Amino acid sequence: MAINFDLNDLLAFRAVAELGNFRRAAEAVHISQPAFSRRIEKLEQALGAKLLERTTRRVSLTAVGRDFARKVQQLLDDLDTTLLGIRGIAATRLSEVTIACVPSTVYYYLSRVIVRYRESYPKIRLRVFDAGANEVLNAVARGEADFGLNFIGSQEPDIDFHPLLEERFVAACRRDHPLARKRSVSWTELAAYDFIAVAKSSGNRLLLDQALAGLPGRPESVYEAQHVTTLLGLVEAGLGVAAVPSLAMPGKDHPLLVSVPLQDPVVTRHVGLIRRRSRTLSPAAQQLWDFFVEMKQPAGRKAR
Repeated sequence: MAINFDLNDLLAFRAVAELGNFRRAAEAVHISQPAFSRRIEKLEQALGAKLLERTTRRVSLTAVGRDFARKVQQLLDDLDTTLLGIRGIAATRLSEVTIACVPSTVYYYLSRVIVRYRESYPKIRLRVFDAGANEVLNAVARGEADFGLNFIGSQEPDIDFHPLLEERFVAACRRDHPLARKRSVSWTELAAYDFIAVAKSSGNRLLLDQALAGLPGRPESVYEAQHVTTLLGLVEAGLGVAAVPSLAMPGKDHPLLVSVPLQDPVVTRHVGLIRRRSRTLSPAAQQLWDFFVEMKQPAGRKAR
């Protein structure tokens, strides 16, 4: 039988098989939705079989489609493995990895891992989806990201959570702030200053509210923001102090910001890698996962 389809058609089919949506699948392979539909139709015509059942809301695989999806995944993984093995460098558009992560891990942790990964595999394209903890969890669960870096997910039945480190919440303030001279600070001490908090929709806010429930004299927020990185910008502008995960803080050489350990109580969060339990990572994604495991302790920092 003549082969009347090509690699791009297989990549398109894999995308829609994983995402269950033509629009998102077309975006994943970077083509228009009409062009994407033509690829799927071409593939079905070449095989002489219907691979997908389409409704106005969702796309599902037929029995033939499910079997073909497994074989396509194995075929593409084998090809990816072969290409990764050539001089240790990937050289194909197959090699794209999407990682979802909470913003507080980006600047001083994720970026360091990506630098190392880029040095080893310069032709693999990386997509970083930085969002709130719940959005990161959902992106991994829906297959929109290969895996994620998060502090929630360990209780989800369909998610594998691989712990990397435990980090402590610290008080973030300017170097010219009175708290900057302290070796540690209690939560109640923060109440004497303008306090900047993450919004109630944040996973960090939920964690802190649970840990500080019933604590007398806990700080009340004057300002709120969606992300920890925004809090640090407000602190740097001199608008107050904030409680943030230690990973979010810049290094000791930062000219304006300093962190002070928080106590009474000490509040920590566990950061780890998450992936869908039923999903086997592609070789390119597995390489990045392995780098996270290998480099799980951020440079110049200690887990507390």
